[in-house]
Amino acid sequence: MSLVSYLYKKHPELKRKLYMAALEISPQDYIAEKLKHAMVAALTIGILSFFFFDKQGKSPLLSVLVLAVTYLLIFRLLFKQVDAKITKRAKEIDRDVLFAGRFLLIRINSGRPLINAIEDATKSYGISNEFFKEIIRDIDLGTPLEKALVRATTNCPSDKLKKILFQITSALKIGTDVNKFLDSILDEIAEEQLIEIKRYGKKLNSMTMFYMLFAVVMPSLGMTMVVVIISLININLSGGDFVLVIVALSFLQFMFLTLFRSIRPNLHI
Repeated sequence: MSLVSYLYKKHPELKRKLYMAALEISPQDYIAEKLKHAMVAALTIGILSFFFFDKQGKSPLLSVLVLAVTYLLIFRLLFKQVDAKITKRAKEIDRDVLFAGRFLLIRINSGRPLINAIEDATKSYGISNEFFKEIIRDIDLGTPLEKALVRATTNCPSDKLKKILFQITSALKIGTDVNKFLDSILDEIAEEQLIEIKRYGKKLNSMTMFYMLFAVVMPSLGMTMVVVIISLININLSGGDFVLVIVALSFLQFMFLTLFRSIRPNLHI
């Protein structure tokens, strides 16, 4: 058994993950690609470590150990890229999921059959249209509408869109009006997003206070006091010292900017 086959056997969920991430590559090719990339990176680090250990007068065999450990770590990191892609795609879909759901509801309320409404959604705004294209592609390949929706629900990376698809599928199975199911779940999602916005407002107030205190007031007063004290005790500072201060303040600003972005709700208003 080859290494690729062994790893695929150890990770049977990889095929589903690749579908969820919209990566058009077979699990075997994905594993082989990551093994190759990990080997190239590990060889590069292994060769550099060989020269380093040789210069330090240590055993070159240590570079072999470094190569093996680096290979395993880099492969595991690269292998997890599919999970990162799924998370990123889920966030992109969640950002516009309410607009996509409302678009479907409007098309259905206008008298369009469900399959035609989904086909119209493939031309709508946002990343969700790519997901609807996958449903239409399955239907074009001969999959019944209900089975295509069940498959899409199972493999949907977004929990919010999964709720919408689940309600549509349930309505089809029961044989009731899709509009009521869809309208109720969209109201629920809208309420969840409203709660996210309110939480963001509370977090933003607290973060703004900390930003003003630690990134504006304290650095300004601190620099003023430092300049006054230095002038009184006659300490000479070089240009490099001021560069270090500027770098530290820039890092502090970047840290707060990252925190502000991280707490922002994942939705379009």
